[in-house]
Amino acid sequence: MKKTLSLILALLMVLSVLAGCSKSPAETPAGEEGKVFNIYAWNEEFKGFFEKYYEVPEGITVNWIINPSDHGVYQDKLDAALMGQSGASADDKVDLFLAEADYILKYVDNGATQDITKIGVTDFSNTYEYTVQAATDSKGVVKGVSFQCCPSAMIYRRSIAKDVLGTDDPAAVQEAVSDWAKFEAVAGQAKDKGYYMTASFASTYRVFSNNATAPWVDAENNLQFDAQVNAWMDQTEDFVSNGYTLTSGIWDDETTAQMFMDGKTMCFFGPAWYYNFSMGNAQDKDNGCFGDWAICQGPQAHFWGGTWLLAASGSDNPTMVADIMNTFINDEEVCSNLVKNEMQFSNNQAVNAKFAEDPEFSSAFLGGQNDTAMFVELAKNIKFENVTIYDQLLNEGLQAYMQEYYKGAVTKEEAMQNFLNYVNETYPAIITN
Repeated sequence: MKKTLSLILALLMVLSVLAGCSKSPAETPAGEEGKVFNIYAWNEEFKGFFEKYYEVPEGITVNWIINPSDHGVYQDKLDAALMGQSGASADDKVDLFLAEADYILKYVDNGATQDITKIGVTDFSNTYEYTVQAATDSKGVVKGVSFQCCPSAMIYRRSIAKDVLGTDDPAAVQEAVSDWAKFEAVAGQAKDKGYYMTASFASTYRVFSNNATAPWVDAENNLQFDAQVNAWMDQTEDFVSNGYTLTSGIWDDETTAQMFMDGKTMCFFGPAWYYNFSMGNAQDKDNGCFGDWAICQGPQAHFWGGTWLLAASGSDNPTMVADIMNTFINDEEVCSNLVKNEMQFSNNQAVNAKFAEDPEFSSAFLGGQNDTAMFVELAKNIKFENVTIYDQLLNEGLQAYMQEYYKGAVTKEEAMQNFLNYVNETYPAIITN
C-alpha cells in the first residue's frame, strides 16, 4: 500500500508535463485517429452497456483493460498507464477511463484528463448538476461525464416487511423507518420475528458517510472523523451486539447469500446499479426472490458512487471519446434503453422524467413499483461535497479494521489503532495525531 502515495505524487508531476508536451487531441484530424481504442475499467458493468448500445466505428478495435477496484489495484494499474502515456505507442494509449466518486478528483484536477468541451462534448443541459461538478476541475474545465445518476435507497424485501410491519407499501414502510431511531426500533421488531435488519455490518455505512459535514482530510492534511462516521460506528456496534445484522462485508458471500429466497434479511441499501448489477442472487430464477422487493428513501437521503467516463490526455481517438460521452448522456434512445432494459437511472433528466410520469412503466424486480419516479425525487437531494482523493482507501480501510472488532477478533481500541497505522502506511502525508 505504500506505493499508493508515491504513485499519486508521480502522477501529479508527470501528468502536469504530459498535458503540455503531448499533441493536443483536438488538433488530431478524425481521419488520422487511432485504430485501437483503449478503455480502462474495474468491472464489466459499463462494458456490457457499451457493447449493447454503442456502435463502434468501422475499423476501430476496442480494447478493455479491467482490473479489480479492491485495495487500489485499479488505480495503481491506471496510474502506471497514464504516467507512460506520452511515450506509449498509438495502439497502447489510454483513450477513455472510468472513475468512481471516491477518487475522481485525483484524476480531474491535473493533466491526466483533458477538456471535453474542446473535443465536442458541450451539451450538459439534461445531466444532473452534481455529475458535471464532480468531473470539473478547480478552473471550471469539464473533464468527463457520468452515464448514470446514483441516488441511493433502502431496498427492502416485501414479504419480510409485511411480516414485520404488516405492510409492504413503500410510503408506509418509509414512515416506519424515516429516521435512525425508528430504523433501530424496526430492527428490534425484525429480530423478534427471526430476521436480520441488514445483511452486513457495512450496509448503512454509505448512508451515514454520504451525509458527513466534513471531509476525511482537512486543509492542513489532518485526518478527521466526522460525526456521521462516528454515529455509524456506534450504531453498528449496537446492531452487532443485538444480533440485528451479520458481521460479513458488504461484498462477501455471506451477505449476498441473504439475497436468495431463503434469506432472512429485510433491508439492503444502494442505487439502481446495486440491484441491477450486484443483486444477482435475488434475480436467480430458481433460488431468488425476483419481484419481492421495493424501495424507499430510508432514514437519510444519500447517494452512493457512480461511474464517470474521463477523457485521457494524449488520446489519439478524441472524436470517438466525445461520441461515446455524447451517446450516453444525450442520445434519448440509448438513455431510454438504460432505464427500461437495464434498470439504470440514467444521467438524462428528460428521459428519467418520461419514465417517471409513465403510468405503464414499472420494475418487475420491484414488484411493479416505478423506481424511476422514486429516484427522480431522491436525486434532488444529491450533493457532491466533502470529497477527497483519499476516500476510496480510507472508506475501505475503516470498514475492514472495524469489521475485525465487530467479529470479536480485536478490541475497539486495537481496531482504531490498526486503522491509523494503515493510514500512516498508505498515505504518510496525512497527519493522524
